[in-house]
Amino acid sequence: MLSKIFPKIHAEGYKFLVIAAIITIIFYTFSDLLGLIGLVLTVWVYYFFRDPDRIPIDNDDYLISPADGEIIKVEEVDGPKELNLENKKFTKISIFMNVFDCHVNRSPCEGKISEILYKPGKFLNASLDKASEDNERNYYKIINNHNEDIIVVQIAGLIARRIVCEVDKDKQLTQGERLGMIRFGSRADIYFENYKPLVKVGQKTIAGETLLAKR
Repeated sequence: MLSKIFPKIHAEGYKFLVIAAIITIIFYTFSDLLGLIGLVLTVWVYYFFRDPDRIPIDNDDYLISPADGEIIKVEEVDGPKELNLENKKFTKISIFMNVFDCHVNRSPCEGKISEILYKPGKFLNASLDKASEDNERNYYKIINNHNEDIIVVQIAGLIARRIVCEVDKDKQLTQGERLGMIRFGSRADIYFENYKPLVKVGQKTIAGETLLAKR
């Protein structure tokens, strides 16, 4: 019960939590109202960087959500040109993470990371279509147990200013394993073949648990 009320936080969050706490103390020296605002900010920082444990289905026939958030796109597209996959057709699901969502991203499947590619870029609103091509982003190309390419893309948003990658090329992943996180509002895209989507636009997702697609 306590773990739900006070979940553990990601390592990236500790320095921000300390900064928020110091600001709160300073605010309290000026007025109770400012102190209360600082306290609310500190609580928000704590919950933004929360990193709860998740229970994946652990089944190769399913892809699970790489992010908490809201489905904003389910569409057929060409693969990412950055990974030389523009001549292949994929299903792409885009998940928008607002500033209240957990921002720890997870692997949608078991598999091996064959490539990680970081691309600098702009900081447009992550819900816009152009964010997939123009914003700062990080690509993970995962070879699943069916020897297929599953692509996860972390995309920085309007407020986000840092993508954190916690894995390396050639790492063998378990389904639901942490890939990294994005600080503040952002987006995650997933590209796949040979799976049928199980979600629709507007649906909420939970990283590591929501079933996105089935073979």
